[in-house]
Amino acid sequence: CIFPVFLFSFHRKSLSRSSVRSRMSLKSPKAYHSLQKGAVIWDPKPLQVKKIFEALKKGLNEYLEAHQAELDYLSGRHKDTKRNSRLEIMFEVPPSLSSLQKQIRSVERYIRKLEFHISKVEELYEAYCIQCRLRDGATNMKHAFSLSPSTKASRESLVELYKNFQECTEDMCFIEGALEVHLGEFHLKMKGLVGFARLCPGDQYEVFVRLGRQKWRLKGKIETDDSQTWDEEEKIFIPNLHEKFEIKVTELRGLATILVGVVTCDTINFFTTKPQAIIVDITELGTIKLQLEVLW
Repeated sequence: CIFPVFLFSFHRKSLSRSSVRSRMSLKSPKAYHSLQKGAVIWDPKPLQVKKIFEALKKGLNEYLEAHQAELDYLSGRHKDTKRNSRLEIMFEVPPSLSSLQKQIRSVERYIRKLEFHISKVEELYEAYCIQCRLRDGATNMKHAFSLSPSTKASRESLVELYKNFQECTEDMCFIEGALEVHLGEFHLKMKGLVGFARLCPGDQYEVFVRLGRQKWRLKGKIETDDSQTWDEEEKIFIPNLHEKFEIKVTELRGLATILVGVVTCDTINFFTTKPQAIIVDITELGTIKLQLEVLW
């Protein structure tokens, strides 16, 4: 899992709102070309963002617990080595104190990075929730004003509320983009097709995996010993908040291609320390399955 560090500052002065984006250190502007001034702003999806945030935080805490356990183990060994510095155990020579100290310092640095990373994710999501509540409030007030008699004051209020709604929407989209920076990487590994009688020696298949704009196309063949060979076995994908994995399998017969099936797979369950197996039914009856492994 990759943990790039970015600094974010969200100190809201008042409900009159200064722009969130002016206080955020984000990717280069090129990465957010769709959010340039005058561009069409997509619709934020708070429920999806909440699910990803909870899965991400849980996964980061798993990494933190694992490294804390490693630190406890190394610290215990360090104490034992100091106590028995002259003792040699048959078949095993304890590592030197300096080597253990280097390992301990390395793990401590990584734990601090993880703790900082978690705090930034929490800070981003808190800012996102504030913008979401402000946006909902503007929506409710717009609805209330629309039900009242039209006056000059109400029309001016509606214009101001619409402006606030747009600003909140834009800031939510920018925070979504900033949160995506912290999602790490998914390492996909091809494990093969399972089809029992459906897979025969000589059959050739093409698997197409897409996540948003990221694509992976690989071809494979069933060998005479029922093993499978694929022209690629691993691919790195950058997760995002709104896209799911889309997997399409086609059978290659000479110049013709026959669609076997298309499935989608959510990414929520992949934010974890352990490799996750994806076993999906490509055909409706499950006669052909695809096996992938995802490591975050």
